[in-house]
Amino acid sequence: MVHNAAAPSVDKKPSAFAGIGAIVGFLVCVEIASGALQGYYTPLFTDIARNLSIKDADVNWFEAAQLTVSALVVPILARLGDTIGHRKVLLLATVVTAIATWAVAFAPTFSTFLVAWAFAGFYVVWLPLEIAIIHRRTKGDPHRTRMAAAVLVFALEISVIVAALTAGGLATSLSMPALLSIPAIVVTLAIPAIWFGVPEVPIESRPALDLPGFGLITVALALLMGGLIAVRVDGPSSIWAIGLLVLAVAMFVAFGRFELRQTEPLVDLRILGATRQWPIQATAFLLGVSVLGAQIPLSTFARTDPDVTGYGLGATAASVSTIIGLYVITLAIGALSLPLLAKLITAHGALVVGAALVGLGYLMFLPLHAVLWQLMLNMAIAGLGSGLLVAALPAAAAAEAPVTHTGFVTGMTNMTKTVGGAIASSIFAIALATTGSIDADAAQNHASLGGYMTVFAICGASAVLAALILLLRRPRIASTGH
Repeated sequence: MVHNAAAPSVDKKPSAFAGIGAIVGFLVCVEIASGALQGYYTPLFTDIARNLSIKDADVNWFEAAQLTVSALVVPILARLGDTIGHRKVLLLATVVTAIATWAVAFAPTFSTFLVAWAFAGFYVVWLPLEIAIIHRRTKGDPHRTRMAAAVLVFALEISVIVAALTAGGLATSLSMPALLSIPAIVVTLAIPAIWFGVPEVPIESRPALDLPGFGLITVALALLMGGLIAVRVDGPSSIWAIGLLVLAVAMFVAFGRFELRQTEPLVDLRILGATRQWPIQATAFLLGVSVLGAQIPLSTFARTDPDVTGYGLGATAASVSTIIGLYVITLAIGALSLPLLAKLITAHGALVVGAALVGLGYLMFLPLHAVLWQLMLNMAIAGLGSGLLVAALPAAAAAEAPVTHTGFVTGMTNMTKTVGGAIASSIFAIALATTGSIDADAAQNHASLGGYMTVFAICGASAVLAALILLLRRPRIASTGH
């Protein structure tokens, strides 16, 4: 329902869920489901591996498969939102994710689990579509959009913590299908929340969907992700890895040339390349390096026994859970602080501060990594910055885009973040592949301290680079704090 002079009776319905607060409330339900997906499974990966009769190392294929599908579906779904309606696409993505999570719960083999897990990656488009809905619903009001984004990301991060604690508490008392049915139930409940609580905003135009462009970018992204997987499996010198990555670059060039000739491209490179837009997308890409790429290295570094390797914290699973919990809480605080910070130093200033905090947090690992409190301090600083950026980037992208492309640009912040994380994950796997320790035989399963320092340095440098890009290329959002 849309407020307009031609339909005064609609405006007078207080129960029609047309108010922006009510809409955000229903979208919070979707982000709770997103938090369930992102937090619930983490404590259970070892149990899932035993249930599927696979090695712990094979769990890494879950991440690779889901990142691949996420990168493939975001461009088409984001653009589809602009052409047929953001609510419709949000509903579609939620239905697919719900089906996938139910399939995860009852998957009998590793292969079926992997396919179902990959399709659950449709959830990555939820937040961008929600921001697009809010942005359109508020007629482009940046302050209200940022407020809504902060609330949604705060709900997401709190849900991640609750989901992780719930999974840990139930791990020994339920069968695996019953245990994995809980997030499926939560995701399924998000469907009626969208259906009944989120009205559609009329779209500005109905351009034809660029299916040839979709085909080209699908092949390009599939080659890229396949090449990155090959790098992780066979190393950077693998002929397969090099060949796939070269083909990916060639396909991206062909895709770019094709898109520039289209009047209604799937990926509008002119919009993405605009002075007001590309710094935001570049920041999203660089954020993916640490937010998505550094999760596993952080966990393994904390668990490494210093008596064996000469470095690490020898942390227990409980201690790692505490670190993760602190990090997620600081993410939530960072997200919630966005509206106030934007008022104080402008929205653009909030982006710069967020990137700077992420950079500071990870660079602090270089001198400070010997004891638990140092690790927690570093992660708290990085978490505050990451929370700011996760909430601010989609809203900033929407504020700097034509009204006909809000879903596209908000979706691209997630796609570029995903690709950045996938590339970083492969680079980090190479950095951590070599061993080095006091006792090489005892430490043969551990990475070197230099490898971990390389990971942290790359994370910090990428965030500092994002801050510099934002400082040098000040978009229009810098001119207003609300």
